[in-house]
Amino acid sequence: MSSLSLYAWLRPIIFALAPELAHRLTLLALRSGAAFPGALPASAQARLRTRVWGLDFANPLGLAAGFDKDAEVADALLRSGFGFVEIGSVTPRPQPGNPRPRVFRLAEDRALINRLGFNSAGLARVEANLRRRRAAAPEGGVIGVNLGRNKESTDAGADYLAGLRALSPLADYLVINVSSPNTPGLRALQGRDQLAALLAPLRAALSERGAGRGPPLLLKIAPDLTAEDRADIAEVALAQGLDGLIVSNTTIERPAGLKSRFRGEAGGLSGAPLFAPSTALLAEMYRLTGGRLPIVGVGGVASGAEAYAKIRAGASLVQLYTGLVYRGPGLPKRILTELAALLRHDGFATVAEAVGADHPDLAPPGAGGDPAAERSG
Repeated sequence: MSSLSLYAWLRPIIFALAPELAHRLTLLALRSGAAFPGALPASAQARLRTRVWGLDFANPLGLAAGFDKDAEVADALLRSGFGFVEIGSVTPRPQPGNPRPRVFRLAEDRALINRLGFNSAGLARVEANLRRRRAAAPEGGVIGVNLGRNKESTDAGADYLAGLRALSPLADYLVINVSSPNTPGLRALQGRDQLAALLAPLRAALSERGAGRGPPLLLKIAPDLTAEDRADIAEVALAQGLDGLIVSNTTIERPAGLKSRFRGEAGGLSGAPLFAPSTALLAEMYRLTGGRLPIVGVGGVASGAEAYAKIRAGASLVQLYTGLVYRGPGLPKRILTELAALLRHDGFATVAEAVGADHPDLAPPGAGGDPAAERSG
């Protein structure tokens, strides 16, 4: 029996548990040594290797922030097939997040709604966990850290700066999350002036590191943006020398046709209903930035075809999370197997060759003469 078939059999038992309890038990299993490796054929492995920001990725499929919030199980997740894992969101001070219940499975829609509210063990705990991991000389793999702000903070910039200073020595890349719908006022930081004021001191702090400029700095944006917002973000990202974008976070929209009784719950919607709007936004941000910034595509990915669509739309890397809830731990291997076959079918020897293939008039990130090449190398 395949791991996907086994999970389909186990899923009713798992779904009988509250979502957060099921998640905690999964983390405990991973901490105890559980992993779900699945070696791909050598030809597929070679086709899937990629290089972004000067970092080598075994494959372009990552686990999005929200699963391993406190850097507890990153290496077990890497052994499960992911090419990279994003920790967080991490807030400077520990905070419990919003009252429970705050996570809802929309099983009929293959979706989730969450209003977690940046529940986090805080910087000190995450820093200790990452230092412990580094001291243990773990296997290879790229680890990103997603930074958030505390709910009661009156200075968002100071929160992000604290996270950057503490964790930049331990992260392969950093993400500024200004797009969660569950922290009041957070999404307002995506405005042109607010975003520029937020990013400038963060870029300066990374430059203070002297030799080397620190890890790449990315911005995670919301799918619920006006055309003006999208254009402003693209302009500020290029002007501030950002290294990339993550497109996108969960949505506060509720598409027509949702069937679950939980569809009216407050919070961010993720999963299958987010695939189309997040991929359209990804393609637009690729065009608005002229293909000059590497983009991480996230939202509704649960198959190789969906990962491939993100890549062709302009994603250098792809992330998932909700798909694991519905398809289980065998999903990464299946996606990567399907993705390698799709690349081969279309004549692409590498992932990088396919990035932005739906935009033949734009060069992929890091192409000759592109400013992103310097930031990516």
